[in-house]
Amino acid sequence: MTVRSALFLPASNPRAIAKARTVDSDSVILDLEDAVAPAAKDAARDAAVAAVREGGFGERMLVVRTNGLDTDWAANDLAALATARPAAVLIPKVDDVATLATARTALGPAIPLWAMIETCCGILSLGAIAGAAGELGLTALVAGTNDLAKEMRLPSPPAPEALLPLRVQIVVAARAAGLIALDGVCNALDAPDRLAAECAEGRRLGFGGKTLIHPNQIAATNAAFGPTEGEIAWAQRVVAAFADPAQAALGAIRLDGQMVERLHLAEAERILALARMSLQ
Repeated sequence: MTVRSALFLPASNPRAIAKARTVDSDSVILDLEDAVAPAAKDAARDAAVAAVREGGFGERMLVVRTNGLDTDWAANDLAALATARPAAVLIPKVDDVATLATARTALGPAIPLWAMIETCCGILSLGAIAGAAGELGLTALVAGTNDLAKEMRLPSPPAPEALLPLRVQIVVAARAAGLIALDGVCNALDAPDRLAAECAEGRRLGFGGKTLIHPNQIAATNAAFGPTEGEIAWAQRVVAAFADPAQAALGAIRLDGQMVERLHLAEAERILALARMSLQ
């Protein structure tokens, strides 16, 4: 499963929910947590449940982020979503496996979990979280870089290198368990150069996509996490080379002066699948 762009929208805003049905992001995350004022929590939950039941989001993966499991709202969030059944439920501030196990018990077995890794305890628990992914139905790790920076007491804005090793750990854990890996948000709404730089760095680190806070960030993010023309051309040559009957049974072949193995064939097929997705 590939998610290049995941757009956060406040579930308390009816216009935002309507907008979510038209945007080009791969995923829409209706937020019950940070984007919703305490007085609006109950109404936001009702609106999210209604949106899930009404549908109309097309190919977009509809995810709902609950309030933190240590808050007074979380139990009602989970109970409501257990019956509404969105495509996934995003749990914020996942410190450990126990946090996810609590959510799994409340939601029942069917709804996939996404986990926000945005605390120091969460970073230290990544190995255990990844190891329990299959048992708990966890399908994605999301880097919560703003909360991580706050908990680490980094100066604002944080130096990129301060969070880089933590983001790499999130990617490693996600890849070890076969999970979606999403980078943190870009806080600048009208700075396309900064967004482009963040997307490029996230892709270099191995993230498959990025969480977003405004629809104007979607197109650039989808492009940045999609394959380049050069990557597509390379992938086509690799697939064609292994399809040649004279080489189809070989484990490794020579192509463009390089040794290419079947692991490269798998990567080439992934690139071409992503290219097809980008054309939709």
